[in-house]
Amino acid sequence: MKPIFKVSVLLITTLPLIVQAGQSHFDRMDIFELEVATDPQVSPDGSQVAYVRQSMDVMTDSARNHIWVIGSNGANHRPLVAGSGSYSSPRWSPSADRIAYISEVKGHGAEIWVRWMDTGQTALLTNLNRSPASLTWSPDGSSLAFTMLVPAKGPSFATPPEKPAGAKWAPPVTAVDRLTYRFDGLGYLETGNTHVFVVPAEGSTPRQVTSGAFNHQGPLSWSADGQTIVFSANRIEDWEHQVLESEIWAVSVSTGTLAQLIDRTGPDSSPQYSPDGSKIVYLGFDDEKLGYHNARVHLMDADGSNKRVLTGDFDRSIDDVQWAGGAKRLYVQYDNRGRTHIAALTMAGKISDLTGDVGSVSLGRPYTSGGFTAAGNGNYAFTSGRPDRPADIATGRRNGKPQRITHLNEDLFSHKTLGAVEEILWTSSVGDLQVQGWLVKPPDFDPTKTYPLVLEIHGGPFAAYGPHFSAEGQLYAAAGYVVLFANPRGSTSYGAEFANEIHHAYPGQDYDDLMSGVDAVIDKGYIDSNQLFVTGGSGGGVLTAWIVGKTDRFAAAVSAKPVINWTSMTLNSDIPGLVADYWFGKPPWEDHENYWRRSPLSLVGNVTTPTMLLTGEADYRTPISESEQFYQALKYRKVEAALIRVPEASHGIAAKPSHLIAKIDNILGWFGRYRNK
Repeated sequence: MKPIFKVSVLLITTLPLIVQAGQSHFDRMDIFELEVATDPQVSPDGSQVAYVRQSMDVMTDSARNHIWVIGSNGANHRPLVAGSGSYSSPRWSPSADRIAYISEVKGHGAEIWVRWMDTGQTALLTNLNRSPASLTWSPDGSSLAFTMLVPAKGPSFATPPEKPAGAKWAPPVTAVDRLTYRFDGLGYLETGNTHVFVVPAEGSTPRQVTSGAFNHQGPLSWSADGQTIVFSANRIEDWEHQVLESEIWAVSVSTGTLAQLIDRTGPDSSPQYSPDGSKIVYLGFDDEKLGYHNARVHLMDADGSNKRVLTGDFDRSIDDVQWAGGAKRLYVQYDNRGRTHIAALTMAGKISDLTGDVGSVSLGRPYTSGGFTAAGNGNYAFTSGRPDRPADIATGRRNGKPQRITHLNEDLFSHKTLGAVEEILWTSSVGDLQVQGWLVKPPDFDPTKTYPLVLEIHGGPFAAYGPHFSAEGQLYAAAGYVVLFANPRGSTSYGAEFANEIHHAYPGQDYDDLMSGVDAVIDKGYIDSNQLFVTGGSGGGVLTAWIVGKTDRFAAAVSAKPVINWTSMTLNSDIPGLVADYWFGKPPWEDHENYWRRSPLSLVGNVTTPTMLLTGEADYRTPISESEQFYQALKYRKVEAALIRVPEASHGIAAKPSHLIAKIDNILGWFGRYRNK
């Protein structure tokens, strides 16, 4: 049999491409020059910030993570730990005399290290056989808590015979008896559970303080007296099938005795003791089996009594909450209309914005993201970005204007012209909803000319784009396209009702929102309506495949890592319970008609648009078999189609810089075939 035709990630070499822009514009190899600031950690007195500075290594095709320190006023910017190896999770000791961090260096796997700030000396604290996470200092600085997987013996249903000496047999079989046995980005999971550990800050043998066949998750928080640690865990008997369920638990550091502080239906997470140890703040919501819920800030006494909700009337989801000086004031992070905000929250539930310029740490597409930390005096540090710059570090005070204190990409962008980013609003043709989006225009944009348009659709589907830096958008613009990023119904940051417009109805009228957006851009007069292109990844890949089944108005399409058949995706992905219980309400064998009706495969008979599928071969969220179904159906129908398989890539298809370049190049190469020159 002749081999089946396979298009590789090197399709760029066989498809005609748009001529690259000059070096005065953003170029694909500039991706290797990008830097982004992540995980800002303000010191306890607010005077310094430690953060992870991520850059790209063109020789190893990977991100390099180093830890840098800078004064809150922007002075004394310097590397703390750098060089060969990977460094992450910097955490200040309570007295700021040390920083603990996690590093894979000097022949070790991921280990916990400590650096003394006065001498620069470092010490290796651990000799672990698995990677630690959720690193947290005790209040007196004598210990560190962390989480780590504890392996367990997997199931066995047979004893293999002993092979003869010197014989070479096939690898042994692996038995699986869990619902979730593989996970995107991690591959096939090792049998075991995540537990909480404590290790002396001067190094010794870590001591496990939780037990049982349950997973115990960070972030962790110590009580003021250092006797107790609180965390989130799902310890119900049917925990594997209750995918969102979790409660707040407290464990005695000395005895391992557990106390359950919350008992309700719904996830509870991110507990933090107040500085005086009298209260615990946490995030959570009552699970109503909706596609989307707003996470709210909750407060209770340290013993679990007197629970109350602080943000019950606030129609935005809170992504993070931290104490900001004493037990009377909190800082929170939330998204609103594509922007990420930090705000002060009082015990009476009053929210006052501190900044709306939290920068996205995503480089490929302009997703909302980023983070902050607060000091005991109310100072704070956060990732700060702009449409034309990846995230830097900024600092602020309770009553002062924030200031950006790093400028990591000025050396790259100071002599380049980027595409201008412009907000656009329109009314959907269905339901009269106002929809928000952003246009990226070519660097030398001339409103008297006409340009091709790329509609780029976000994934999730419960996620949001915003006015943030996007390497993909800038490279499409540099190739001469106007790019539309949009937040149709179902997007977050517009309130729970807007997000749940697609509850048990996705894809659906979000399609109408996007088509209305395309029409609104065409009405501006500088778009060639015969040169429309569409692409998107994950949930955006679903909508791309749905769109070409509903209309032939697009000259070409690229559907990246899509769901094509909801039944096969549900039973092949790493999130079967989430899809069945929350996105459909029933498993596929109980509601086959609805699963089929919402599957792009049901519309494949309508497709005439030349369509490319692009997916990672190690994607366990939307497995590549989804793309293969659509590709083979299109080829069977003699519709122009191509399939891009990205070797070793998971759902985060562009994690490696070269894969991000290959994704962009192949999309532009495919569009270039159908673009009028």
